[in-house]
Amino acid sequence: MQDFIGTGVALVTPFNEDLSVDYNALRKLVRYNIDNGINYLVINGTTGESITITKEEKEEIIKVIADENKGSLPLVLGVGGANTQTVIHELKTLDLSNIDGILSVAPYYSKPTQEGFYQHFKAIALATSKPIIAYNVPGRTAKNMLPETVLRLAKDFKNIVAVKEAGNNQQQYYELLKNKLEDFLIISGDDDLALGTTLAGGAGVISVIGQALPKEFSKMIRLGLEGKNKEAYKIHYKLMDLIGLIFEENNPSGIKALLQKLDICKETVRLPLVPATSDLQKRMSSFIDNL
Repeated sequence: MQDFIGTGVALVTPFNEDLSVDYNALRKLVRYNIDNGINYLVINGTTGESITITKEEKEEIIKVIADENKGSLPLVLGVGGANTQTVIHELKTLDLSNIDGILSVAPYYSKPTQEGFYQHFKAIALATSKPIIAYNVPGRTAKNMLPETVLRLAKDFKNIVAVKEAGNNQQQYYELLKNKLEDFLIISGDDDLALGTTLAGGAGVISVIGQALPKEFSKMIRLGLEGKNKEAYKIHYKLMDLIGLIFEENNPSGIKALLQKLDICKETVRLPLVPATSDLQKRMSSFIDNL
């Protein structure tokens, strides 16, 4: 579980203008994060536009990242969805030899009961020996997985080692932190709440903004883990407005526009997403220039 403490980043999937995967830019992004203090990498999550990536592309993305990483950082792979049996099939058929953990999103669209959430993650936990990070993101799934359900899963299945909580609800973080088992990790999925959650006893963050500003963001979380709140909040306040900007329209269009400004990858996204507006790009560009 030590692999998932600190700053993880939910990597984007860079695309060329013809919408093919830009593997050279992906290597550049991975190297940039390895060299600037990130603790682990998350592949094919929401920010990676996993919903519009083919099975073949996913397999190649894993190979390219693992090759560029060369064992430097732990790798977490997004394997989740609304069809439990499909998730299980993917876990059993993918080559997970280079993968250190699984990030599995709570099932979306069908809006299961809390018992439905439990049975879904139970089936996943029994399908793999890999450590699992359950991912609660009600803004995308349309249903909140409650703290008692998460903690029930943690108690019943040893390989469910963490939750990425992204409900943007500080009280829910506190409930998880207050009642969790000692070794269970509470990971922030909200960049704006990441420092506060870490200072309250969380294990850090799986971040979007972190991949663009890895040195600054990982230092902030590291200071938070050390309990150095004053130094950490100086960085938080420095980055706070930019965090708001990258999520203003949608994710990952915002972060891709920022990465284009930093000459790491193009802003290109796949439909139904569209690139960030020129107004938002100008404001982010101005922020970076001043930073």
